[in-house]
Amino acid sequence: MNDISRRHALGSIALGVAATAAPGAATAAAPASGRSAMNEPVPAFAGGHAVKPLGFDPTKLAGLTEKLIRSHWENNYQGSVKALNMIEGRLALAMADKDLPPVVYGGLKREELHRTGSVILHELYFDQLGGNGQPSGSIRDALTASHGSFEAWEAEFRRTAMALAGGSGWAILAWNQYTRSLHNYWAWDHTNGPITGSPLLVLDMYEHAFAMDYGTAAAKYIDAFMRNLDWTVVDARYRAARS
Repeated sequence: MNDISRRHALGSIALGVAATAAPGAATAAAPASGRSAMNEPVPAFAGGHAVKPLGFDPTKLAGLTEKLIRSHWENNYQGSVKALNMIEGRLALAMADKDLPPVVYGGLKREELHRTGSVILHELYFDQLGGNGQPSGSIRDALTASHGSFEAWEAEFRRTAMALAGGSGWAILAWNQYTRSLHNYWAWDHTNGPITGSPLLVLDMYEHAFAMDYGTAAAKYIDAFMRNLDWTVVDARYRAARS
């Protein structure tokens, strides 16, 4: 992604040190292919993450322009895919360097966590767009049961998202496998999330997700986002998490 924050400064230093210690690191673990088939073991630092195409027509969203969606998908999401592959390549080399200082390795591991979260959350984000915004299925019934009404859940989800407006982060509806409950979680960046939480619906509140269309009017962006949700995708995630 292009929105590099102060949290990434140490990670950036780590990349430079690792590259100096091991020339050619960026290409040492070039991916042979995209994602492996389900249940097939994947090497820890394979660096084979492939860009996932948009599953909807970005010209047909209500209130979200094609320019915004393509910029978000091409610059922020694809940037994180490329960065994650590079980081995994550096980690593969760092594993063999027994003299690499812990602080440098820690910077690489923090960046790995950040980029992994960015890739996953962005794929979940784009996969759930392209719908008519009408909630349906077992997830609607479950949210009604957990929050008293679907409208009460939605109000709390919007409130969680607006708590991040003007800053950065994600609003995440998740099924918590440990507590066996549905919750809206506040995530300051790509590394935050509840332990054992399975994301069902994710809302990107970084300004790159809406400023091009709405400036700082985050509430209007949230309205547009909700109008374009494909609740069949959210419902399928919920049923998979419960099973």
